[in-house]
Amino acid sequence: MQKRLLILFFGILSGFTTFAQQTMVTGSVKQPISQEPISDVTVTIEETKQSTQTNELGVFSFSSNLPLGEQVLRLTKDGYVPQRYPIVVNEGQTLTINDMVMERDLAGNDLFTIALSDDELNDDTSGADNISGLLSSSQDVFQRTAAFEFSSSFFKVRGLDSDNGSVLINGIEMNKLYNGRPQWSNWGGLNDVMRNQELTTGLTPSAYNFGGILGTTNINTRASSYREGGRVTYSSSNRSYTNRLMASYSSGALEGGWAYSIMAGRRWGDEGYQDASLYDSNSFFASVEKQFGDKHSLNFTTIYAPNRRGKSSPNTQEVYDLKGIQYNEYWGWLDGEKRNSRIKEVEEPILMLNHYWDISSKTKLNTNVGYQFGKLGNSRLDYSGGTNPSPAYYQDLPSYPLSDPDGPDTATAYDLQQEFLNDGQIDWEYILTANQNNNIDTNGSVPAAYVLYEDRADDKQLTVNSILSSEINENILVNASLNYKKLKSENFGEVIDLLGSTVGALNVDSFDNYQYDAQNPDRLVGEGDKFRYNYNLFADVLSGYAQAQFKYNKIDFFVSGSVTNTTYQREGLWQHSRFADNSYGKGEELTFNGFGAKGGFTYKITGKHLIDVNGGYITRAPSLRNTYSNSRENHNIVRGIEEEKVTSFDASYIFRSPIVKAKLTGFYSTVNDANEVGFYYADGLSGDAIAENETSAFVQEVLTGINKKNIGVEFGIEAQVTPTIKLKAAGSVGQYTYDNNPDLYLTSASFESEGGSISYGQANLKDYKVAGGPQRAASVGFEYRDPDYWWFGATANFFSNAYVDVNALTRTENFYLDADGLPFNDYDVEVATELLKQEEFDEYMVVNLVGGKSWKIDQYYVGFFASVGNLLDKEYKTGGFEQGRNANYRELRDDNANPTRVFGSKYWYGRGANYFVNVYFRF
Repeated sequence: MQKRLLILFFGILSGFTTFAQQTMVTGSVKQPISQEPISDVTVTIEETKQSTQTNELGVFSFSSNLPLGEQVLRLTKDGYVPQRYPIVVNEGQTLTINDMVMERDLAGNDLFTIALSDDELNDDTSGADNISGLLSSSQDVFQRTAAFEFSSSFFKVRGLDSDNGSVLINGIEMNKLYNGRPQWSNWGGLNDVMRNQELTTGLTPSAYNFGGILGTTNINTRASSYREGGRVTYSSSNRSYTNRLMASYSSGALEGGWAYSIMAGRRWGDEGYQDASLYDSNSFFASVEKQFGDKHSLNFTTIYAPNRRGKSSPNTQEVYDLKGIQYNEYWGWLDGEKRNSRIKEVEEPILMLNHYWDISSKTKLNTNVGYQFGKLGNSRLDYSGGTNPSPAYYQDLPSYPLSDPDGPDTATAYDLQQEFLNDGQIDWEYILTANQNNNIDTNGSVPAAYVLYEDRADDKQLTVNSILSSEINENILVNASLNYKKLKSENFGEVIDLLGSTVGALNVDSFDNYQYDAQNPDRLVGEGDKFRYNYNLFADVLSGYAQAQFKYNKIDFFVSGSVTNTTYQREGLWQHSRFADNSYGKGEELTFNGFGAKGGFTYKITGKHLIDVNGGYITRAPSLRNTYSNSRENHNIVRGIEEEKVTSFDASYIFRSPIVKAKLTGFYSTVNDANEVGFYYADGLSGDAIAENETSAFVQEVLTGINKKNIGVEFGIEAQVTPTIKLKAAGSVGQYTYDNNPDLYLTSASFESEGGSISYGQANLKDYKVAGGPQRAASVGFEYRDPDYWWFGATANFFSNAYVDVNALTRTENFYLDADGLPFNDYDVEVATELLKQEEFDEYMVVNLVGGKSWKIDQYYVGFFASVGNLLDKEYKTGGFEQGRNANYRELRDDNANPTRVFGSKYWYGRGANYFVNVYFRF
């Protein structure tokens, strides 16, 4: 009996000892000022994904299967800013972290989507699309700063175009095969339902695809992922649109396993900051999900966001000096209204069906089918039977008579100046009158002198993929996917307005007198008819990737590989008379094979100090845009075309504590064997292959074998110095240059050489800066968040080292050769060096303000925020390009000697002082 009692006593004692030695983590979460507890906060141990929630007292605890050593707790709750706290877990001990704080997210995600709302429809000439994908999904200080503060200057992250990053919706890639870039306007104005985003930056691993060297953004529109409730928002701005109205509602989980989310929006305005830049956009979204048991779910999403936007023109400095930075040459008055001749219209609905299969608790398979169709159009005036209608045409500006070889004609210059100052817009009445006169010409009806037509690309794309994720054990996660894309792109010009003509437009190249459609010569076309060109592009892409991620206490690392097979083909539906044997029917089928390999590791020195290193090598097919030298006219393929080679490396030091978060990254990347195709009118061409021994022609400039090198450092830091005040700073210092002298040739229907091309050898571009926004940018600022739920922030942003886009032709042998192919006898090397020096824009500072307030009324929320951009109304250039009109030494020298250059570079300016105001009601 005594022996049994002794055993029982020691057993109880052993149990108490075991309990006393149990490993536990406990803590509490509170409001920063009031110290009130926050319930229903999800607390996650990042290493193991274990999670729990705080109770009504704001308290939580973990007590089983805890990882030892340095760990990170992540706190999340809807309506609050996520927080991360480093901790150290010791075996047999209880760790208590009381009074961790979370701030209310007063602005929601709207704060960081302002840049997207304003700039998403900008042309390829801007860098805005490189910023749009960042949004606020990143918790990285630098990424958020680049998205919000740097976007107005068209800053490019690491100097890279957006085709180096992937944008996905529900695992389906949305980057266009034509140029590799996402068309953000396809889902513009749907902010409320596009907020569920997973972002990987640089080469870090993504669970959805291999990605590019700028990372991957996956937008999740699964109906069950939305919080139950609705939201109504009204916004006003003077940036791109003047009004925005949005309404959304999500059901949350319903009986029977159903869930749905819907949204509608409208953005409109007669003009934004630039004159006559109209905005007309509607947006619709619906997502419906049905859960089948515990393992299967089907989700259907449809997105329809048709939009129209009036474009604004780049201008020479002469034009800006006369008319100001809001001037836009593309419009004129007609019937008392501003009519813009250049409208970009996008209408490309998206349909997708997604199947989610939880094969087991650790293995998931996601299969997706997406279909997108519709049109993308860009309108412009054709003036084949009249004079150039541009009000800023060089012969109608004061600089032209002032550059008269016989001496400045000041009287004419003054008259032109006054006419431009007093009007300076398209004369629609003159255009209509010219066409009406042609209708009643005494020699018979004459075709329209002017028509408004649209460059159209009507795409139909099918995408199918399957994405696998499997947790092999607590340390190893495997991802893999198979993807297939099939594109048919119908490309044609279409007459949209005959502008008073009753005869029609003549479908003939008036410059060289070639037939656009030789099988139907001298055809007159009317509104709705195809015009100038008509062809199809086909693309098929089959790809796959596999990835393994390994996570341990001191180090995480990953390896990933991909393979891609891409085929392109052109089909000409018209026979161009200049390229009669090489324009009609199907051309050669092109095949490109690409592969990618990347890897990286994160070494955790301590819970606060980390080192992150990534490297990768990718070969990829060129875009459709840069595969054909002029797909509108013929089958000609860019000479020597091959896969592009991309190399990237980055290394980061990361510091994170409850007060300070900081990251410093060095990066290096190269893009080799790239091609670029550009279109412009060139003067001063050498050689004897141009029709009628001319020295001018409309040309396609083809640069082949381009190498670029990008190197730099970026950093971000923020410090919660008091419960209400946060200081922040971010910056990037880069050098983005051409790394070789690529080959250049021109093609043109005006060239009489075989194939219609002339080679000009190497373009001496090595060490020239690659244009595209500032290569150096920095931001410093603060945020104040009051316990009464109002907040205010200000930033000062500094930009420098932005450059004009140089004209490659003037850096070839054409620059020093006369029309007869012999060098100029008056060529001066020192003068030429100065003429070819790349223009650097002035550095500048932009101050931005933002603030807001929110109220909780019962279970409802009401709030507003406002931002002021460029508070000091600073004028600054965001980009520009050299014109190709002075392609040789003599012409460029003589033009530079004029008081005002006739063919100076054309520029874009950033917006002056601007505002954005937002009011919302959430229920």
